[in-house]
Amino acid sequence: MIQLKPITENNFIDAFNLNLGEGQEEFVSHPIRSLAQAYVYRDQCQPFGICADEKMVGYVMVIYDYDVPEYDIWHMMIDQDEQGKGYGRQAMERVIEYIRTKPFGDSDRIALTCNKANPAALNLYKGMGFMPTGNEDGDEIEMAMILK
Repeated sequence: MIQLKPITENNFIDAFNLNLGEGQEEFVSHPIRSLAQAYVYRDQCQPFGICADEKMVGYVMVIYDYDVPEYDIWHMMIDQDEQGKGYGRQAMERVIEYIRTKPFGDSDRIALTCNKANPAALNLYKGMGFMPTGNEDGDEIEMAMILK
């Protein structure tokens, strides 16, 4: 069973030790970069380790955009050695549960971006109910869902 554990001074090195698969660095930033962004946006975001039992197997960050308003999912990744085990889907389910609590503000909209050349992630997000919004930026496509 997957759990989301906030990144703290006790586990950030575990996040640093996560590895992307070959060629995946074009799809998602490494947690080191993401944690720097989390520090900058600390009043509106929460970085999480994706944990299977007590082992960190991935990383994801939830950020609230006060200007829109909406929740955004940034930099989700599963360690290269842990991919293909269903952890991504379970992590997304936990992220959506977290967002339903509206930890930063009131919004039922969740958005994310995905590289068009990443069919595994596109299929995961579509299967979770995210739909393309029509907004694109280079090789990234925006997808969104409305919580029911």
